[in-house]
Amino acid sequence: MNYQLDDIDKKILDFLVENTRMPFTEIAKQMDVSAGTIHVRVKKMEDAGIILGSSLNIDYSKLDYNFTAFIGILLTKSNHTQEVLRQLALIPNVVEASVTSGKYNIFCKMKAKNTEDAKKIIYQIDDIQDVMRTESMISMEEYISDKNRLINAVSI
Repeated sequence: MNYQLDDIDKKILDFLVENTRMPFTEIAKQMDVSAGTIHVRVKKMEDAGIILGSSLNIDYSKLDYNFTAFIGILLTKSNHTQEVLRQLALIPNVVEASVTSGKYNIFCKMKAKNTEDAKKIIYQIDDIQDVMRTESMISMEEYISDKNRLINAVSI
């Protein structure tokens, strides 16, 4: 059974999407409800799996990680996908990985300091057993990067 968001839940999510560190007391004050109400609602959304913890957005370019690439990974056999994913998880520069259909078995996003650094990371990926080949696409500009933007369009 799906959890049904109401107007109060949606407004709480709007506040938390804007600032994951906003205290419940501040949200309650702005919504003119009790902090207990906010706490109970958030707990219900966590229990339903709608809220999955909280996260920070890090601007890696401020840490000199200015190179972003997307890598399509073709495997020798698709039944080796989980093991390759475990190996990718050991490479900290791989910041996202998805199992996909189509041309690649896995598609991932990586951050690097420069092209030389990226080349080393791509070679690490190529060296994973059962990786047949990779295809890299360099990101020229990241235009949309907001994992929470869909919540504003979700109808209640």
